Amino acid sequence: MATQDILINWSPQETRVAVVENGAVQELHIERTLERGQVGNVYLGKVVRVLPGMQSAFIDIGLERAAFLHVADLLGGPPRHEGRNDAALVPIEKQVFEGQTLTVQVIKDAIGTKGARLSTQISIAGRMLVFLPHDKHIGISQKIGSHELREALRARMQALAGEGGGGFILRTNAEEATDAELADDIAYLRRAWALIRERSQKLPPGSLLHQDLSLAERVLRDLANEHTHSIRIDSKLQREALHRFGETYMPGAVNKLEHYKGERPIFDLFGIEEEIARALARRVELKSGGYLIVDQTEALTTIDVNTGGFVGARNFDDTIFKTNLEAAGAIARQLRLRNLGGIIIADFIDMTRPEHQEAVLAELRKQLARDRTRTTVSGFTQLGLVEMTRKRTRESLAHMLCEPCPTCQGRGQVKTARSVCYDILREILREARQFAPKEFRVIASAAVVEMLLDEESVHLAGLSEFIGKPISLSAEPTMNPEQYDIVLM
Repeated sequence: MATQDILINWSPQETRVAVVENGAVQELHIERTLERGQVGNVYLGKVVRVLPGMQSAFIDIGLERAAFLHVADLLGGPPRHEGRNDAALVPIEKQVFEGQTLTVQVIKDAIGTKGARLSTQISIAGRMLVFLPHDKHIGISQKIGSHELREALRARMQALAGEGGGGFILRTNAEEATDAELADDIAYLRRAWALIRERSQKLPPGSLLHQDLSLAERVLRDLANEHTHSIRIDSKLQREALHRFGETYMPGAVNKLEHYKGERPIFDLFGIEEEIARALARRVELKSGGYLIVDQTEALTTIDVNTGGFVGARNFDDTIFKTNLEAAGAIARQLRLRNLGGIIIADFIDMTRPEHQEAVLAELRKQLARDRTRTTVSGFTQLGLVEMTRKRTRESLAHMLCEPCPTCQGRGQVKTARSVCYDILREILREARQFAPKEFRVIASAAVVEMLLDEESVHLAGLSEFIGKPISLSAEPTMNPEQYDIVLM
């Protein structure tokens, strides 16, 4: 695996992290102080409404929108790591009631119009372990070696956990941990849970009982690994704070921490500002001359592959195959960069040879295997599309940094000036049938007024003659192309 560098650009209002491998940005993470995500946070919630038909409840945890709790995420249901069978669950109306207080954890941030997703099956992440206070299960990451090694680790953990209560899941970096390191993590996690319980007895509903680590701290816990060459941060104070945090919880990553003192902004080192701009664009250029078109909607994300100007292969089939192979790697990288989640449909260029399809699918799966977020890929459908799902836990880069265009309201297009002209002419005729002003005055954008005075002047004059009233025009520079106003004089 390639060595990686992690760059942290810190400011009081925002922390930005870029994971760079071989000079290319592979991941972008952004956390804003005023918009910090809630995943992992534990709250004392109050049930405001139970919905038996949806087997769910709305919980007030002190946020702008009520959060959402499904029956499968209640204590007593199957643990999240074991899947679920909704039909076998006790109905939610027999388990919770309005006004009840519950200790809940956010497992998905609020996205769009949807409130945060909650669970009462609390889990607290440490350096090497995840603590499950309401469970007795000892789980081992599937990424850890052989079955024999996992069983040996499970036996060690059972001995170390003793009779203190709760269950644990061993993270990947626990594979080579000593008993002392595991025991320290167990003690830290049990202390954190004891503090949560203590606060839940003292604080009112809607209170935050436990907050997950900041983005900079999560770099040491989640992003840094044996392949990390350096972790550079451009704030001396934050570097010192991270050093203290790392010495306590992630001593292996501390020696990789560096304070970046360069005059150039740290994100200029690998052109990361330009990479962010490209990650927000609809079109992604490929080195061969082909390109991707990425369209993100509330329901799903579509990625269309095009050959563009690529004509380098011996024949058309080879051109398509090579473009699709390159696109497979680019798609995997774009999913990470943009943090795209949910349903993803990739429309590769049609390939006539089955072996080409298999090779492209194999390359896509190989590139997606590097992703920290779980991704599932189906084969090619009858229409030649590849369906994927990628676990969504936080907002995508575009949703975090952008908002819908105020002119088109996110449609991605606006009416032509001619269409707006005809809307105006119809509206004037409608108004003339109801009212009898001396004159109609049209206030619209400059492009619409210009068209009414030029190409549509005959229709405007004909309407004026038909209704027997003069129609005057006024251009308003601040109006968007679809806006207009008709004033009765």
